[in-house]
Amino acid sequence: MQGKKKITVTTLIVLVSMLIVGQVVYAINKEPGTNDDPLVTLSFVEQRIEQLKFYIDEKLAAITPSNGGGGGDNQLVVVELKPGQKLIAGQGTEIILRGGKALVIDNPQGGLANVTAARDLRMNEVVPPNHLLIVPRDDGRGVKAENDVVLIVRGSYRVE
Repeated sequence: MQGKKKITVTTLIVLVSMLIVGQVVYAINKEPGTNDDPLVTLSFVEQRIEQLKFYIDEKLAAITPSNGGGGGDNQLVVVELKPGQKLIAGQGTEIILRGGKALVIDNPQGGLANVTAARDLRMNEVVPPNHLLIVPRDDGRGVKAENDVVLIVRGSYRVE
């Protein structure tokens, strides 16, 4: 019985040793980070994060409107106009009259969208105070100051 135990233990030790050697040989032949060995390194993860940041920044830059005359990064800015000055707005620009009297500058294709009153404002109509106006196209639409005017603007514009 003693001899059978020795043979069993020896066989078990040989099998475990072969298993360990086989795993070491298998691991040595695999490249880390491949489909065969998906374990990745810190540098690989950091590289992917940098690529993702670059991709996101690129997409954000593509959808951020340019601000020709003012307004930065989708912020509301206060614009003051003197009598006779015009604010010509770009596509999607938002305008709110906070003080003074201003008239609408339209285009043959339409006027300014008065979102507050749900109507279109046409040439030389008085701009109502505290109403949100949106310029639908970059085609010369805007407002003209009749006296000293204070506007809040978000988007691209130029003052003439």
